[in-house]
Amino acid sequence: MVGTSFAKSLAYGLNIPLIDVNHMQAHILAHFIDEKGFDKPPFPFLAMTISGGHTQIVRVDSYFDMTVIGETIDDAVGEAFDKSGKILGLGYPAGPEIDKRAKLGNPKAFKFTKPKVDGLNFSFSGFKTAVLYFIQREVKANPNFIEENLNDICASIQYTIIGILIDKLKLATKETGISHIAIGGGVSANSGIRQALKDGEQKFGWTTYVPKFEFTTDNAAMIAIVGYLKFLEEDFAEQDVVASARLKI
Repeated sequence: MVGTSFAKSLAYGLNIPLIDVNHMQAHILAHFIDEKGFDKPPFPFLAMTISGGHTQIVRVDSYFDMTVIGETIDDAVGEAFDKSGKILGLGYPAGPEIDKRAKLGNPKAFKFTKPKVDGLNFSFSGFKTAVLYFIQREVKANPNFIEENLNDICASIQYTIIGILIDKLKLATKETGISHIAIGGGVSANSGIRQALKDGEQKFGWTTYVPKFEFTTDNAAMIAIVGYLKFLEEDFAEQDVVASARLKI
């Protein structure tokens, strides 16, 4: 609220436009930041936004014409990583540590059931529970199970989560006929997800767009690009605009 009040005062005092920014749109439009070696996706394209609080598949027809066609019905993918990590005794956030250890483990060492959700929506709460019950059972039989198998457990968890995401993207491309796919949000920094998306180019005929690492997590540049694009369209906010932590696309 303090930031909003400051922006309003600055805009009013300097007689310059006030521009409101949707945080989730910003993650998607970060792909339009000019950066050497990074192509911009053509419209229409599909954007998968994955973070600690969001998991969405969005159809993007223009800069500000976006439609959510799939989303989580409970936990976000980032929560699946973090809650699984907590079960394993890893620190918070656990995603980067799981990603690091997954590179050293066997992704098929342990099998976790993928939640079954119709359509393009996601569910990760059942996955977290499956990991919990699995660990409880194995630790009961062998108190050192986590320590002895940590890398394999992390690899198997990450492999399953990636499989869930890729399965939904395959369905989304089939239903929409759109094969250009971009990812964004903090979890898109995960190396396994980035590689799986890249592999989709050969396996499924996708054209994929992965943002520069610095633009995956929350950053000022992604906010700035939305402001710039809105400025070009003269899409300005009124002084009565309010901030919303739960604003959706």
